[in-house]
Amino acid sequence: MKSSKRIPVHRSKLGDAMRARRRELGLSQEALAEVVDCHRNFVGRIERGEQNPTVDMLVKFASALKCSVTDLMKAARL
Repeated sequence: MKSSKRIPVHRSKLGDAMRARRRELGLSQEALAEVVDCHRNFVGRIERGEQNPTVDMLVKFASALKCSVTDLMKAARL
């Protein structure tokens, strides 16, 4: 059974920014997951704000998305 916990707004914003960047590059969740060496479901959970990525994973995602972590944070307005 899923938890009824609310997703923090900052995680949703970051996930939206990552999804937008991924789509700009024409990448699927599966393709992005392959580049950062994680499961496609993990990418989806981050994009939905359900997963809190580590700094190490943020750096990997930013590199795969051809931007910086700062760029992602700015796009998320964080």
